[in-house]
Amino acid sequence: MHITPNTKATHQPTAGKRDWRVREGRPYPLGATWDGLGVNFAIFSAHATKVELCIFSADGKSEIERIELPEYTDEIYHGYLPEARPGLIYGYRVHGPYEPDAGHRFNPNKLLIDPYAKQLKGEVVWDHALFGYTIGHADEDLSFDERDSAPFVPRCVVVDQAFTWGDERKPNVPWDRTIFYETHVKGFTQRHPAVTDLDRGKFAGLMNREVVNYIRSLGVTSVEFLPIHALVDDSYLVEQGMRNYWGYNTIGFFAPDPRYLASPVINEFKELVATFHNAGLEVILDVVYNHTAEGNEKGPTLSFKGIDNATYYRLMPDEPRFYINDTGTGNTVNTSHPRVMQLVTDSLRYWAGDMRVDGFRFDLATILAREPSGFSEESSFLHACMQDPLLSQVKLIAEPWDCGPGGYQVGRFPPGWAEWNDGYRDTVRGYWRGDEGFIPKLAGKLSASADLFDKRGRKPWASVNFITAHDGFTLNDLVSYNEKHNEANGEDNRDGHDHNISYNYGEEGPTENAEINETRFRQMRNFFATLLFSRGTPMILAGDEFARTQGGNNNGYAQDNEIGWVDWNAPEESRGLARFVQRLIKLRQSLPMLRRGTFLHGTFDDELGVKDVAWIQPTGEEFRDEHWADEGAKCFGVLLDGRAQSTGIRRPGNDATMLLVMNSHDDVVNFKLPEAPGGLRWQRVFDTNMPEEFEFEPFDIGHDYMTTARSFLMFLLQPDKNEDGQEEAIKSFAYIREALAKAAGDPLPL
Repeated sequence: MHITPNTKATHQPTAGKRDWRVREGRPYPLGATWDGLGVNFAIFSAHATKVELCIFSADGKSEIERIELPEYTDEIYHGYLPEARPGLIYGYRVHGPYEPDAGHRFNPNKLLIDPYAKQLKGEVVWDHALFGYTIGHADEDLSFDERDSAPFVPRCVVVDQAFTWGDERKPNVPWDRTIFYETHVKGFTQRHPAVTDLDRGKFAGLMNREVVNYIRSLGVTSVEFLPIHALVDDSYLVEQGMRNYWGYNTIGFFAPDPRYLASPVINEFKELVATFHNAGLEVILDVVYNHTAEGNEKGPTLSFKGIDNATYYRLMPDEPRFYINDTGTGNTVNTSHPRVMQLVTDSLRYWAGDMRVDGFRFDLATILAREPSGFSEESSFLHACMQDPLLSQVKLIAEPWDCGPGGYQVGRFPPGWAEWNDGYRDTVRGYWRGDEGFIPKLAGKLSASADLFDKRGRKPWASVNFITAHDGFTLNDLVSYNEKHNEANGEDNRDGHDHNISYNYGEEGPTENAEINETRFRQMRNFFATLLFSRGTPMILAGDEFARTQGGNNNGYAQDNEIGWVDWNAPEESRGLARFVQRLIKLRQSLPMLRRGTFLHGTFDDELGVKDVAWIQPTGEEFRDEHWADEGAKCFGVLLDGRAQSTGIRRPGNDATMLLVMNSHDDVVNFKLPEAPGGLRWQRVFDTNMPEEFEFEPFDIGHDYMTTARSFLMFLLQPDKNEDGQEEAIKSFAYIREALAKAAGDPLPL
C-alpha cells in the first residue's frame, strides 16, 4: 500500500514569522552545531524528499517558524542560521513517501527528535498523535495519521559545549586493577541522607562529598552507570503508574535524560565526571545502541522511524513492513549501514571525548557485531571501535548475548574487549548453594575461564566476573528467597527469570531466626571472597556490600521507588559486611598473583620448575582424575605458588604463596594444610566464619583445620628468613600485612 501524504503538516505556525536568513551551511558535523556566530543544522536521510527545521519559543510550547533546509549533499540535508544561539529549541519534520510495505514511514505531521541532539527538553507524553498511522484503523499501520504530534514530543536544544575542565585528569585505571561498581544514577542517591532534596536522584547528587568518599573508601575503581541516555517510559508502564527505571529504552544517543539533571544545562554531567576523576574513580556508561524506543510497526514515530525508517532499522528482507527483532523489544538498529554505524561511533566518541567518560558496557552487544550473515568477530562495528584512536583507548565491555539466532557469544569477542561472564555467575551460585559436581566447573571460573578467553593474546581481565547485576536478585535476596516475588511489576509474577540458583536456608524472605541470618551473611561473605579472589575483572552490584534487598523482586526494571532505590539505613550487621568487603578489596589490590596477565591451567612449568596452580583435597594431597569425577565433593583448596606467578619474563616470581580453602558442604570438613615449598608456616588471613578477624594467625604445615560449613578461608605461606632468594617474597608478605592493617583502620562512611 502506498499513500502520498499531504506535504503540508496540519499544524501551522502560530507566532510571528522571523527572517532567519538561512544559508546553505555544511553537511558536517551532523546535528546542531554552534560556531560562535550561528548554528549549522545537518541531518541524514537517504529517502526523504524534504526536511523542515521547526523553531520553538523559549519555553518550548509554541512553534514559531518552519524553515526548509536548503541543501542536500551526500544524503544529508543541511542549512545554517547566522542568528541562532545556544538555547534555541528545535525539532524536525521530514517529508517523503509513506509506504510501509516498502519500509518507508515518512509523516511530516510528526515532530521528530534530531538523532544528534545534545540536549532534550521535556518528555514523551503518550497520545495517539505520536503514531504515524491511525490507531484503530482497519488498515492498522498501513493507514496514515494527520494529527500533529508536536505537543507530545520532547524538544531538542542547541548547546554550548564549552566547559572548563581545570586540572581534571582521567584515572586510567589499569585493567588488572579494575573493579566495577554497577549502580543507577537515581537509585544510588534518592535515599542518601547527606544528599539534598534538590539533588536526590540527579548527577548533582552523585557529586555529594559523602557519596564520593564512600565509593572511594570502599575501594572500587570504576563506577558503571545504568543507561543515562535520553529515554522513553513505555506507555503500558505509564498507564500503571510506573516508569522505565533502568533506562533500556533509548531515543537519543547524545543527550543525557532530563530526569537526571538538577540544572538546566548538560554541563552537570561533565562536573560529575570531573568530580569522580579527581577522586580517582572512572565513569563507565551502560549504552543501548541495539534498539530504540520506537518499537515495531505498531510503535510511535519519534525520531529515526520518521527520518529514514528503511535505513535506521533492520527490516524483514521479504516483508520490509515488519522489523527484525533480535532484541525482544520490537526493533533492531541497522549498524550494517555506514551512516547508522557513524551515528553509533559518533555518539561513543562524543561521550569519550567531550564528556570524558572512561568506557562503555554495551547492552546486547552481539547485535552490534551481527552482520546480515550473522555474528562475526570481524564485524564492521568491532573493527570501527578497535581502529579508532579514541575508542580503542577506553574500556569496552560487551554483554555478549541477545535473543536473535546465534545470540550467545560469550568468549568470542576480539582482543581489546572484555565480556560479561554469566557462566561465572551461575557456577559460583551453584557451588555455594551446595549443588553437586561443581568443583571442576568452579576451578575453571576461578582461573578466569581460560577455556573461553585464553586465545589471541587476550588476558584474564577479559572475563568480567559477577554474581549479581541490576537484572536479577540482589546478593541478599539470592540467599533469602527460593522464588522470585515480582508481584509489584503488575504481571502476576510471570516476568523475570525463574532460574535464579538461589536458596533461602529455611524461611522465605526476612526472618528473625538468628541461625538462618548468620548463614545468610556467611554466604554473602563467601560470594564476595570468591568474586574478589578469582582471576578476571570483578563487578559488584551497588548496595550488595551492605545487604541491600529488593524484597525478592528479580526484575526491578520499572520500580522507580523503594524497591529499586538503595536504602542507606543499614543495620550494624550489614555495615560489618561492607567493612569485610572493603578489606577483601584491599587484599586483592595488594596481591599481584590475583592480577597477573596469565591464565591458570594447573600445568607444570619445566622452565620455572613449579605449577601455576594446584588443586588440593581436604587430605592435603593434590586432586587426581578420580577426585575431579567425584560428584559429591564440595570442599577443596586452591594453592597458588608465588614462584609461578611470573611477570611475563621467564623467571620465577616472588609473590607470596597463597592457599584458598572453600567448603560448600552443610557440615564441617577437616582440611589438612598441604606441604608447600619456600616457607615454614601457614598464616590464616581470614575465615568467613569469623568475619571480624582479619589477622595473621600461624598454623603449622600439615595442621588439621576444622573448616566450618559453607565457609571460605585464605592462608598465606610465611617465607623462610633463612632460605636463600626469599628477600622479595618476605617484602611482599610484609606489604600484604601492612595493607591489611591499613584497611582495618580505614573508615568506611556508611
